[in-house]
Amino acid sequence: MTAEGGPMSRYIPPSPFYTFEPLRHDPLDMIPLIQASQGGDHSEIKAVEEISASILSLEEGKKPELDPAMMLFLTCVAWKKDGGIPEPLDKGVSRERLGRFPIEGGDALAYLLDNTIEKAEDGLHDLLAKLALGLDEEYLGEGGFSQGAGGLELCGWLDVKEVVILRRAIQRGKWSVDPNEPLDGGVADAFRHLTIILRGAEKRRCGLLMRKHA
Repeated sequence: MTAEGGPMSRYIPPSPFYTFEPLRHDPLDMIPLIQASQGGDHSEIKAVEEISASILSLEEGKKPELDPAMMLFLTCVAWKKDGGIPEPLDKGVSRERLGRFPIEGGDALAYLLDNTIEKAEDGLHDLLAKLALGLDEEYLGEGGFSQGAGGLELCGWLDVKEVVILRRAIQRGKWSVDPNEPLDGGVADAFRHLTIILRGAEKRRCGLLMRKHA
């Protein structure tokens, strides 16, 4: 047995897991409708094409029990027609590899932002930051859209056009790896798997939402 507080008694929790969901609607288009709905006016949000049944069931004039982040998740993600979970953008190793990158915190996008140097104004870092942080209040300028009920955590997103721009910026190679990169080959590995996810979104002509699972 070890003394209380000794090295064998310390619990090290696993890193969060990150997923990348296909988006049907741009959050910037949905946020004003969600804000109106939070005040009891659901008419516009109910008129959105292929909207979730949970939104359609809202009663006019009554504030929803759903918080803004959950409403954003329900309205923007490309759910199946029966309301089922969308098909993953990658069914191979990329989903797992990006989901929990082998660094402290497990965030592959944060790793890329910290360990790459831009050599051209092609939007590489701006779009990585938007995907990683775009729904944070400080970045978005609106509160309540990054964290919701049941531990829901939404990081950021890219629209359909930005998916293509980021994929091209990565493949164009107008960037370099920071010489102090802590994980040998980490940047190349993260970019390779992110490109596969981006291609999956591009093929479906959808946007991309980054989500954190604690």
